Amino acid sequence: MVRKKVLILGAAGRDFHNYNTFFRDNEEYEVVAFTATQIPGIDGRRYPPELAGSLYPEGIPIEHEKDLPELIKKHGIVECILAYSDLSYDMVMHIGAVVNAAGADFKLMGIENTMIKSNKPVIAICATRTGCGKSQTTRYVIEILQKKGLKVVAIRHPMPYGDLVKQKCQRFADYPDLDKHDCTIEEREEYEPHIDKGVVVYAGVDYQAILDEAEKEADVILWDGGNNDFSFYKPDIYITIADPHRPGDEISFYPGEINLRLADIVVINKIDSAYPENIEIVRENVMAINPKAVIVEAASPITVEDPSLIRDKVALVVEDGPTVTHGGMGFGAGLIAATKFGACDVIDPRPYAVDSIMETYEKYDHLETVLPAMGYSVEQRKDLEDTINKAECDVVIAGTPIDLTRVIKVDKPLVRVRYDLQVIGKPNLADEINARL
Repeated sequence: MVRKKVLILGAAGRDFHNYNTFFRDNEEYEVVAFTATQIPGIDGRRYPPELAGSLYPEGIPIEHEKDLPELIKKHGIVECILAYSDLSYDMVMHIGAVVNAAGADFKLMGIENTMIKSNKPVIAICATRTGCGKSQTTRYVIEILQKKGLKVVAIRHPMPYGDLVKQKCQRFADYPDLDKHDCTIEEREEYEPHIDKGVVVYAGVDYQAILDEAEKEADVILWDGGNNDFSFYKPDIYITIADPHRPGDEISFYPGEINLRLADIVVINKIDSAYPENIEIVRENVMAINPKAVIVEAASPITVEDPSLIRDKVALVVEDGPTVTHGGMGFGAGLIAATKFGACDVIDPRPYAVDSIMETYEKYDHLETVLPAMGYSVEQRKDLEDTINKAECDVVIAGTPIDLTRVIKVDKPLVRVRYDLQVIGKPNLADEINARL
């Protein structure tokens, strides 16, 4: 039998999951390579044989997506599987055009071949774009479940940027676990808030193995999605967050519209800071796409411990990295806090950017007044530290969910911005979850 030669286009997340659930040990296909984008430093490595299975004793190479046409022609690729998230429909079809012009079929995998069934109840929290507010919604749902006396285990969307074999199945229960696994800033942004609430978090590469472990200690599994990817697990309750700061994106970004169509509950977040007309656009799109979904309105009010550190000060604003890079936002909670609490000026970080941070600004040229908290490697964390410490300002406002001082040394006062979900009016998210459980 001639095996179909396949490339899986990804960013070290959905690509590995699709491979593990469908292609591994599948003798009809030969996965020639993964391609990588979005995350720096992923290409040039291999998906290791310990994870790739018996058909790939030498593992599978990971190439850069810029070489896609050459890879298709060189290896006689028959199919290319798009397997990463937060892409505009224009970009999806641009990639499809590149693939088709090079001679291969272009495919997207759906829920039946990629969702894993759990023997425990699963609540999935996903979004229409990255930066919609999944983190605070996840914390809110956890509190609802904990009040019912349920043991909640969170499983986080993958961020395996290190040793993939060591990252097959990771368990995080306390801060030393973050150091043990040498977590990136992005990983810490997602894990620390759960740890603070006493919730165990699992993540890694092999999500069947992860689920097997999580089920041993959970009453309820909570899928904490990444970007706007759809759930890796078949959920009993599907919650999707939509963002009225980006009206229309809920029906024009992949795979965010999938989340919208699958949702039992749609949370329109940030209504405290969005224009009413934009909230209405999102509401109308939700009702047109998924009229059976319950729509819940929510705000994400921000707080800081000491507003006096901001008032009348010159500020440098550091934001959550994915939200303001491939998420496309020009600002986040940090810039809102600078305005709300009276900073006299917010500096442009670009003149102080060094090395990889400068490269980030070149790639994401919509950024002007915020510094993305990039930290995918030791070197990049050092570049972030040097950029912050070079900046001429009175205070650093950190809109990222983590305590930056745990991973870098900052030589200026640093104010952490916190934000939690505040459900407004009816329908009420707690009532909807309790009814479905």
